Amino acid sequence: EAHLVESGGGLVQAGGSLRLSCVASGFSFENYVVGWFRQLPGKDREGVTFARSSSSTQPYYSKYVEGRFTISRDKGKNTVYLQMNQLKPEDTGVYFCAAGMDRQTYSGLTYFAGYGMEYWGEGTPVTVSS
Repeated sequence: EAHLVESGGGLVQAGGSLRLSCVASGFSFENYVVGWFRQLPGKDREGVTFARSSSSTQPYYSKYVEGRFTISRDKGKNTVYLQMNQLKPEDTGVYFCAAGMDRQTYSGLTYFAGYGMEYWGEGTPVTVSS
Protein backbone atom coordinates (compact mmCIF):
# COMPACT_ATOMS: atom_id res chain seq x y z
CA GLU A 1 0.00 0.00 0.00
CA ALA A 2 1.35 3.41 -0.96
CA HIS A 3 1.95 6.06 1.66
CA LEU A 4 3.45 9.50 1.85
CA VAL A 5 4.65 10.89 5.15
CA GLU A 6 5.69 14.50 5.58
CA SER A 7 7.94 15.87 8.29
CA GLY A 8 9.93 19.00 9.06
CA GLY A 9 7.18 21.45 9.81
CA GLY A 10 7.24 23.64 12.88
CA LEU A 11 7.47 27.15 14.24
CA VAL A 12 9.92 29.61 12.72
CA GLN A 13 10.37 33.35 12.79
CA ALA A 14 9.76 35.45 9.73
CA GLY A 15 12.80 35.42 7.49
CA GLY A 16 13.80 31.96 8.65
CA SER A 17 13.97 28.64 6.83
CA LEU A 18 12.50 25.18 7.07
CA ARG A 19 13.03 22.05 5.01
CA LEU A 20 10.09 19.73 4.65
CA SER A 21 10.59 16.08 3.76
CA CYS A 22 8.20 13.62 2.18
CA VAL A 23 9.06 9.93 2.25
CA ALA A 24 7.25 7.48 0.02
CA SER A 25 6.62 3.83 0.80
CA GLY A 26 4.94 1.23 -1.34
CA PHE A 27 6.03 2.85 -4.61
CA SER A 28 8.95 4.71 -6.15
CA PHE A 29 8.89 8.41 -6.97
CA GLU A 30 10.97 7.69 -10.08
CA ASN A 31 8.18 7.91 -12.68
CA TYR A 32 5.94 10.19 -10.69
CA VAL A 33 5.20 13.88 -10.67
CA VAL A 34 5.77 15.15 -7.15
CA GLY A 35 4.30 18.25 -5.67
CA TRP A 36 3.73 20.29 -2.56
CA PHE A 37 0.45 21.92 -1.67
CA ARG A 38 -0.66 23.97 1.28
CA GLN A 39 -3.81 24.98 3.02
CA LEU A 40 -3.65 28.39 4.60
CA PRO A 41 -6.02 29.24 7.48
CA GLY A 42 -9.53 29.73 6.16
CA LYS A 43 -8.49 29.06 2.57
CA ASP A 44 -8.80 26.23 0.11
CA ARG A 45 -5.84 24.03 -0.67
CA GLU A 46 -3.46 25.57 -3.19
CA GLY A 47 -0.54 24.39 -5.23
CA VAL A 48 2.92 25.44 -4.13
CA THR A 49 5.20 23.63 -6.56
CA PHE A 50 5.47 20.50 -8.64
CA ALA A 51 8.17 18.71 -10.57
CA ARG A 52 7.73 16.22 -13.39
CA SER A 53 9.63 12.94 -13.36
CA SER A 54 12.26 14.13 -15.83
CA SER A 55 14.94 16.35 -14.35
CA SER A 56 15.19 18.11 -17.70
CA THR A 57 11.86 19.77 -17.02
CA GLN A 58 12.10 22.70 -14.66
CA PRO A 59 9.83 22.65 -11.61
CA TYR A 60 6.91 25.05 -11.49
CA TYR A 61 6.34 27.36 -8.56
CA SER A 62 3.43 29.41 -7.37
CA LYS A 63 4.04 33.13 -7.76
CA TYR A 64 3.72 33.43 -3.99
CA VAL A 65 6.78 31.25 -3.34
CA GLU A 66 8.91 31.52 -6.47
CA GLY A 67 12.45 32.49 -5.60
CA ARG A 68 12.04 31.45 -1.98
CA PHE A 69 11.05 27.76 -2.13
CA THR A 70 12.83 24.90 -3.90
CA ILE A 71 11.58 21.39 -4.58
CA SER A 72 14.05 18.54 -4.93
CA ARG A 73 14.09 14.79 -4.78
CA ASP A 74 16.54 12.16 -3.56
CA LYS A 75 15.92 9.04 -5.60
CA GLY A 76 18.07 6.86 -3.36
CA LYS A 77 16.02 7.79 -0.32
CA ASN A 78 12.72 7.92 -2.22
CA THR A 79 12.22 11.32 -0.62
CA VAL A 80 11.06 14.69 -1.86
CA TYR A 81 12.04 17.91 -0.14
CA LEU A 82 10.71 21.43 0.01
CA GLN A 83 13.33 23.95 1.06
CA MET A 84 11.56 27.07 2.27
CA ASN A 85 13.60 30.23 2.74
CA GLN A 86 12.68 33.80 3.61
CA LEU A 87 9.50 32.58 5.23
CA LYS A 88 6.68 35.03 5.77
CA PRO A 89 3.76 34.94 8.21
CA GLU A 90 1.45 34.47 5.22
CA ASP A 91 3.18 31.14 4.53
CA THR A 92 1.60 29.75 7.71
CA GLY A 93 -0.50 26.69 7.00
CA VAL A 94 -0.50 22.94 6.59
CA TYR A 95 1.78 21.61 3.87
CA PHE A 96 1.03 18.42 1.97
CA CYS A 97 3.10 16.43 -0.45
CA ALA A 98 1.51 14.51 -3.28
CA ALA A 99 2.52 12.27 -6.16
CA GLY A 100 0.95 11.14 -9.39
CA MET A 101 2.10 9.00 -12.29
CA ASP A 102 3.71 11.25 -14.87
CA ARG A 103 1.33 11.07 -17.82
CA GLN A 104 2.42 13.11 -20.80
CA THR A 105 -1.22 13.70 -21.71
CA TYR A 106 -1.67 15.61 -18.46
CA SER A 107 -0.74 19.25 -18.46
CA GLY A 108 1.28 20.82 -15.72
CA LEU A 109 -1.79 22.72 -14.59
CA THR A 110 -3.59 19.43 -14.04
CA TYR A 111 -0.95 18.40 -11.53
CA PHE A 112 -0.63 21.86 -10.01
CA ALA A 113 -4.35 21.87 -9.34
CA GLY A 114 -4.01 18.49 -7.67
CA TYR A 115 -6.19 16.54 -10.09
CA GLY A 116 -3.38 14.38 -11.40
CA MET A 117 -2.12 13.43 -7.97
CA GLU A 118 -2.89 9.91 -6.80
CA TYR A 119 -1.25 9.82 -3.39
CA TRP A 120 -1.35 12.42 -0.64
CA GLY A 121 0.33 12.79 2.70
CA GLU A 122 -1.52 13.90 5.79
CA GLY A 123 0.31 17.19 6.04
CA THR A 124 2.76 18.92 8.31
CA PRO A 125 2.00 22.29 9.92
CA VAL A 126 4.16 25.33 9.38
CA THR A 127 3.82 28.42 11.52
CA VAL A 128 5.75 31.59 10.75
CA SER A 129 5.72 34.20 13.48
CA SER A 130 6.16 37.89 12.80
